[in-house]
Amino acid sequence: MSRSSLLSRRLALQALAACASIGMMAGVHADVLEKVQKAGVIRVAIPQDFPPFGSLGSDLKLQGYDIDMANLVGQELGVKVELVPVTSTNRIPYLTTSKADIVISSLGKNAEREKVIDFTKAYVPFPKSVYGPANVAISGPADLAGKTIGVTRGSTEDLALTALAPKDATIRRYEDNNSTATSYLSGQVELVTLGNIVANAVREKSKQRDFDVKFAVEDTPCFIGVAKGEGALVEKLNSIIDKAKADGRLNAMSVKWMQMELPASL
Repeated sequence: MSRSSLLSRRLALQALAACASIGMMAGVHADVLEKVQKAGVIRVAIPQDFPPFGSLGSDLKLQGYDIDMANLVGQELGVKVELVPVTSTNRIPYLTTSKADIVISSLGKNAEREKVIDFTKAYVPFPKSVYGPANVAISGPADLAGKTIGVTRGSTEDLALTALAPKDATIRRYEDNNSTATSYLSGQVELVTLGNIVANAVREKSKQRDFDVKFAVEDTPCFIGVAKGEGALVEKLNSIIDKAKADGRLNAMSVKWMQMELPASL
């Protein structure tokens, strides 16, 4: 056998070995959607200490937007739901190490996370907005001219507000959300910028001052997290989200837990 023939044969064998290796890896990486459907159970990583997404109710049962979303997914798939409580730091590792089939845990999307996992379409809004008295006309950043606005120092809403506010707006920064809310309720500032979850808590707990949403400075919706390479599962979950949007179930969940209509842009 000539030297060139030996080289060609060696290359062919190497290619076959590579294909076999890929095939073995593919076999190890099971189709999660198929596995869930066969088992009749889907394990969903959810929050347990972050209302209104997930927390323990007075009956010591988990409740919240993400819990309802997990149950909606299970209902549409026709399988039981096993809730897997996670923290913000271990929710992605739970997915990548197969301790959970999907993550529904107030999960935002960014470039770094997209290197590790895949995401469905957004299923819940999470806006940060300017709030103020109902009789003060504020519909956009230009209307903040000459106004004093409170915000929590270093927060994402602080960065967004700073970028949007006119030069003659006065931004007063506070060290935490409670201090920011107090600055508005006590009349130290005319307007305040908060995440809608904090704002809802302020609205429920205090009647000291009229509190009306004006406009969003930032919107960071949440997505369902799925392991890399699970295209069939992503497609199925997207169809569930689309259906729940169309039939009004997502809007009902948004009104119930976020106290806002589902945005048309979601």
